[in-house]
Amino acid sequence: MTDNRTLLIVDDCAEDRKVYRRYLLRDPHFRYEIVEADSAETGLTLWQQMQFDVVLLDFCLPEMSGFEFFDQLIDKEFSKLPCVIMLTGHGDEKLAVQAMKLGVHDYLVKNNLKSDVLQLTVRNAIKQSHLQAQLIKTQEQQRLIATTALRIRQSLDLDQILQTAVTELHRLLKCGVAVYQFAMDFSNDEIMSIQSYSTLRDQLFGSCEQVDTTGTHSRWQCQGLISNIYTAGLQQPHDLVHTFESKTDLVIPISLNHEAKLWGLLVAHHGLEERLWQVDEVKILNEVSVQLAIAIQQAELLVQTQASLVKEKQLNEFKSQFIATVSHEYRTPLASILAAASTLKQHSDKLDILKQQRFLEMIEQKARHMSKLVDDMLLLNQIQLNKTTFKPVPLNLIHFFDDLLEQQRLVVGDTHELILKVTGNCRSFWGDKNLLLQIFTNLVSNAIKYSPDGGNITIHLLDKEAEIIFQVMDEGIGIPTKELDNLFQSFNRASNVDTIPGTGLGLVIAKACVELHGGKITLESLVGKGTLVTVSLPKSRKLGNGHN
Repeated sequence: MTDNRTLLIVDDCAEDRKVYRRYLLRDPHFRYEIVEADSAETGLTLWQQMQFDVVLLDFCLPEMSGFEFFDQLIDKEFSKLPCVIMLTGHGDEKLAVQAMKLGVHDYLVKNNLKSDVLQLTVRNAIKQSHLQAQLIKTQEQQRLIATTALRIRQSLDLDQILQTAVTELHRLLKCGVAVYQFAMDFSNDEIMSIQSYSTLRDQLFGSCEQVDTTGTHSRWQCQGLISNIYTAGLQQPHDLVHTFESKTDLVIPISLNHEAKLWGLLVAHHGLEERLWQVDEVKILNEVSVQLAIAIQQAELLVQTQASLVKEKQLNEFKSQFIATVSHEYRTPLASILAAASTLKQHSDKLDILKQQRFLEMIEQKARHMSKLVDDMLLLNQIQLNKTTFKPVPLNLIHFFDDLLEQQRLVVGDTHELILKVTGNCRSFWGDKNLLLQIFTNLVSNAIKYSPDGGNITIHLLDKEAEIIFQVMDEGIGIPTKELDNLFQSFNRASNVDTIPGTGLGLVIAKACVELHGGKITLESLVGKGTLVTVSLPKSRKLGNGHN
């Protein structure tokens, strides 16, 4: 099979043009479409109007020399660099050297010119020209890709990186470009929502619900380059590409090295008509997607580093508060323990049994308070270091709260009435028993402790469609409204607690354990009337999110 090529002969001699035509039409490799010009002016006009693969140029034209003709081709800045073979009636070595320096592809002497020599020279000139054009194009592409990559990676802000990427690719490819970042619901391994960055007036994606991502990475690697999504043979139950409006979207997966699943998609959009993407366009998009993945990793690393610095600062503050709290909270009970122990040691023979018992009970009470303080701080430290694990199991909440309240009743005696109310079916729940104990032991203990005059402590369970609502209500001293938010910070206590003992860690621990369940906790209170703590926990929480 022969290739078709276009060729322009510029020569004022009709006989020479006829010879060149005859020789070239015998070429077994190329089929030529030959156009002739008998003057320089006609030749320049034809070159401007048509795209020729090669020009056979006579050096001695009536109006100008071959060098002058060649200079005008270049000066006119046509879209394609000229591939010129110069011919002259007499051989001249200096002339040949000068022609080659100017950029002429080859130089032939008309006298004794053979057909096979002309055919081979033209074929080689065409091949060399095409290789040179491809090299220039590749170099320009690499320059543009390098420039684009530099602009993308100038920022460490993820939003700016993605917006820069779509803007630069839009400028390079002259088409709509979008980046889609998948947001995952880790409880059921599905894509639930999509964050997009686009140069398109209308987004390619609508709402995306419950797209199965099992094997997504390998699937998109195989099916990433799509010219027509309706003939691509994609057969997923919730096929992501069917949400595209256009048949001609080029889709490149973005996956980060440290993640097994798809981070998102880089999509180029070229209107509503079917269109085959060029190899160089695919290459640009692929290479930029690699640079984009690197920039995303750097941005995420920065976020992680900043989060680590914040966490380190918080831990240092916690250590300082720990030391201050221990020195403060331990001083009083230790003084009481030492005083009671000294009294028993020195005067036990003068004290009756009841007084000795009271001293021993005081020592036990103070020791328990100190032990609770240490346990709370150790647990809070584990949570802040992300070492607390979430281990959900099926629970009967009625039995759970019956046992919890029975233990509390042994402590409070008859001073408080502990009431459990249930609305709906709250027997079956998926949760971490140890963390739930931390939450509600702290909340119920607080309700009792800050109700020094007794009263009702009500625990109300409400079954909702997707969550369980837990409410702990007391009739105690209440909390000033402006101080409610501060109580979820370590070692903070309300200003009206007076001499009621406490560490300021109970609500902090409860909130952290609630968040491990993917839930929320809120406070409502009136001074002198009591406090209502509301905890909402999702029913379907089967995996920890961040502390596993």
